[in-house]
Amino acid sequence: MSDKIEYIVLLVAVFAAQFRVTEAEAFRYLSRYGAMDLCDKHYGIMHTLSVEENIKTLHEYCQMKGGTL
Repeated sequence: MSDKIEYIVLLVAVFAAQFRVTEAEAFRYLSRYGAMDLCDKHYGIMHTLSVEENIKTLHEYCQMKGGTL
């Protein structure tokens, strides 16, 4: 469980840095558009992929749900 939490925290931090927002803003954005649930549900697959690929996927997922970053 702690590996999952650490990985999701890492994804939020990298997402925040890439889109030049705070980590809190990134977390709220990802939560609002369902990406945090996606990370929780698919951690088993996501942690085997590159962080860059996952950030791209999360960004695209949020955009499909109405996100504007």
